[in-house]
Amino acid sequence: MQSSSVPPHASIGRVRLKRRRYILGTPTLVIVVLILWWISQTPSHDRTWQVGLTRLPGITFDDDLITITNFRNFDWRADGTCDEQWETRTYDLSEVESLWYCLSVFNPDGWHGPAHSILSFGFADGRYLAVSVEARKEVGEQYSVWKGMVRRYELMYVIGDERDLIRNRVAFRPDDVWLYPLQATPDFIRNLLLETLRGAEALRGRPQWYNTISDNCTSKLHDHADAIAPGRIPASWKIILPGYSDELLQSLNLIAGDLDLDEARARYYVKNRAATALDAADFSRAIRGSRTRTDR
Repeated sequence: MQSSSVPPHASIGRVRLKRRRYILGTPTLVIVVLILWWISQTPSHDRTWQVGLTRLPGITFDDDLITITNFRNFDWRADGTCDEQWETRTYDLSEVESLWYCLSVFNPDGWHGPAHSILSFGFADGRYLAVSVEARKEVGEQYSVWKGMVRRYELMYVIGDERDLIRNRVAFRPDDVWLYPLQATPDFIRNLLLETLRGAEALRGRPQWYNTISDNCTSKLHDHADAIAPGRIPASWKIILPGYSDELLQSLNLIAGDLDLDEARARYYVKNRAATALDAADFSRAIRGSRTRTDR
């Protein structure tokens, strides 16, 4: 009679196969669980936000008049504290006449990739409306490029006075700061402002995630510009790494003054000039005009 028992080497092979499948399957299961967890995360406006990020701006449109609530006009101090002032301001779109690009580079003496950009719109009455797209951080959070890729921060628009948004970066951070005037028609500037404000207003009803690559401070501004003039500013790695975005703008002849990049960076560098105008009543006027990057 033949034995029906399984040869020992066959049993061992089956055990090894099961073990191999288990070992190979465990990482796959972990990855699947992480992906499902990541997909399940939903953005929210209801968190405990850091100072300055607690309120979303609200915008109402009435023909050429735009009214902005929660317009930020804080007075910051070196220790990070501030006097909070949220305002309601009204602007006439028919009076917008200039467009400015503020670039704040985080690591002046090293890699220029990490940076923050702000658009500022100038009006005939001398006022400026600054728009900053930011990672909305909770109390206790620090910004991280890597965390910004995995749904750790919500997206928000801060709309405020240059004395708040630009002065804070000039006075209390080590950043190098430039303020470039951009070449654009009045119609483009007006439409870009409208498109940007509509984006900010839409965010109030539909929270979104910030993303270091696809939805950062510069890529969102690029999206708004592309909606007005498709392809005028092509997609580029210099938008993902905004510290190099002025190179892109200069190559497209969008920086006013008909200057090469070094000349533009020298003329429109504002850190030193702003440092002497921190308490000026008309901070925006004081930081414009003849600029130089000498005597850093």
